[in-house]
Amino acid sequence: MVFKKMLGALGVGGPSVDTVLSNPNTRPGLPLTGQVNLTGGSNDVELAHVTLGLVTRIEVETGGGDHGAVGEFHRTPVAGRFKLNAGQQLSIPFQVDMPWETPVTDVYGQRLHGMTMGLRTEVAIDRAVDKGDLDPVAVHPLPIQERILEAFGRLGFRFKGADLEYGRIHGVNQTLPFYQEIEFFSAPQYAHGIREVELTFVANPQTVDVVLEFDKRGGMFVGGHDAYGRYTVPHADADAADWAQVVDGWVRQALDQRQSFFASRGGFPGMGGGHGYHGGHQGHGGHRGSGVGGVVAGAALGVAGGLIAGELIENAFEDDGGDDGGDFGDE
Repeated sequence: MVFKKMLGALGVGGPSVDTVLSNPNTRPGLPLTGQVNLTGGSNDVELAHVTLGLVTRIEVETGGGDHGAVGEFHRTPVAGRFKLNAGQQLSIPFQVDMPWETPVTDVYGQRLHGMTMGLRTEVAIDRAVDKGDLDPVAVHPLPIQERILEAFGRLGFRFKGADLEYGRIHGVNQTLPFYQEIEFFSAPQYAHGIREVELTFVANPQTVDVVLEFDKRGGMFVGGHDAYGRYTVPHADADAADWAQVVDGWVRQALDQRQSFFASRGGFPGMGGGHGYHGGHQGHGGHRGSGVGGVVAGAALGVAGGLIAGELIENAFEDDGGDDGGDFGDE
């Protein structure tokens, strides 16, 4: 797309840029490829650099509550300093390696309500930086993530929403400064003991940490509380287990708990054992994300209703220098 703000940032008659993705669909750990097409303006110009950045919306907790902020979480240099002559057309191929912890935005072709992702092209001349419009990117789950999401749907859990929470999860080796929460309403067979479940994936090249937070119902004499679980599953086990049975085991273990965190009880079939909790987020004050309400189409997630697209990016993090980051579009 051609940056509408390029003239304002780099001067009238400056260069224009059109970033083209080979395929906007990708997965965590896989490359995103394409080319940055530059067209020189009315004068020769020396560009300081061309850089691509992955941009998303994150919920940040402040004293007055949560608010959505938008910012860049991964940068890839495309070109260093070079001269672009007047009227010159130049195409620069690129490859952006998606971080393994990149949040999932789409499942079975449907956008998760509350999720958005874009690739932003930054073109810089000395003392002038243009951060232009965003090319939308769809991040699909890894096979092991897809099996687990499908298992929740098979068991009757209903998708509630998804968002990104700023902070870190206790006991998890996390490289990004945020984590994704995918929220489900309880399935009928567990509704007597659990209201909702929040699911977080933290992936690396060999395994995925599955972090669960259960909002438990209280009884006549006992108040409700949260239960937590953490399990490590190898990518190779995606097709090596009945994941509905595995997830059912996780949920029933939470129902049997009498404490606020999981005691170590070993693993389940087809996966590595583990335990832990989804609380004590560093820099997050132990806050539980409220998630984004609404539903999204997709039978595999046990979801009803029509597709609700993710929100458009409107604001930027403070370190973006006040730039509004642009909008997703086709122009």
